[in-house]
Amino acid sequence: MSTSILAEVTQHLSARHLHPSPQWLQTFISTTRPNTPLPALKSTALFRLLATDITTSLIPHPTSVFPPDILNAKIQSRYLVGPVVCQVLDIEDVGHSRWSQVEAIEAKERGEMTKGREIVRVVPGENDDSNGNSSEPAAASKGPFKSLLQDAKGVQIYAYDLRGIEGLNTGMSIGAKIVLRAVEVRRAVVMLEPGVVQVLGGRIEALDRVWKEGRKERLMAAAKAGGEVRQG
Repeated sequence: MSTSILAEVTQHLSARHLHPSPQWLQTFISTTRPNTPLPALKSTALFRLLATDITTSLIPHPTSVFPPDILNAKIQSRYLVGPVVCQVLDIEDVGHSRWSQVEAIEAKERGEMTKGREIVRVVPGENDDSNGNSSEPAAASKGPFKSLLQDAKGVQIYAYDLRGIEGLNTGMSIGAKIVLRAVEVRRAVVMLEPGVVQVLGGRIEALDRVWKEGRKERLMAAAKAGGEVRQG
């Protein structure tokens, strides 16, 4: 691969605030076919990078990661200019009881979903998105949501979405990448707003599979531990 093509691929990723490490680029180059058209090469590079763990694939530039004292809860409020690139490791719907979320999962397992007040049967795959991920039932996707974010240095911090951000809900893929700009941090918690978050997408396959397979059991355990009573 020529230096100019490599530079264009790198620029394509950098424009999305993704700065791949030399090791990742070398691996990518070694696994691509010679004479691949440049547009396809750019798309493939972005797709593969969004499927990686950013703690191993990105260069942790000081401006693209959380500051060293981000977890200092004594700092009442601050704003991060960014852009800070993160991956979502966990997300929880804190607007609905855990038992109601369990029931929504069980309804989905039965092939049912709610449409208004009507329960309708769903053909498997009918509500899958273009990546084959099943959409959450509407009643379980309004939030607010609490998520666990991780930057390229491996720093993990909780974040709250109180107003609703498209693509950021319990139906998303774990490992999805987001970019934060001019975001407020209150006592070591990131406050997410529609205008400060860009969802790039992607997923870490292994994490996403384990998270989705174990979600029902985690919700049930947390509900029991919290003394929630299941209705019906």
